[in-house]
Amino acid sequence: MLEINAVYSIQLCSGEVRLWKYLGEGKGGRVWWNDQDSGTIFNEESILYAWQILEKQVA
Repeated sequence: MLEINAVYSIQLCSGEVRLWKYLGEGKGGRVWWNDQDSGTIFNEESILYAWQILEKQVA
């Protein structure tokens, strides 16, 4: 289970690793994230590429 406001390392299908903060589930069951590098807030439905969670980052 993912922890709200925790940061996770995410591997994109290109092999690039990004840091995303898990913001939780919003209206309509959409799951929201915040890309820590760009500051972009987005939901999983808007992602057009494959990705996977690697690990939770330790603060």
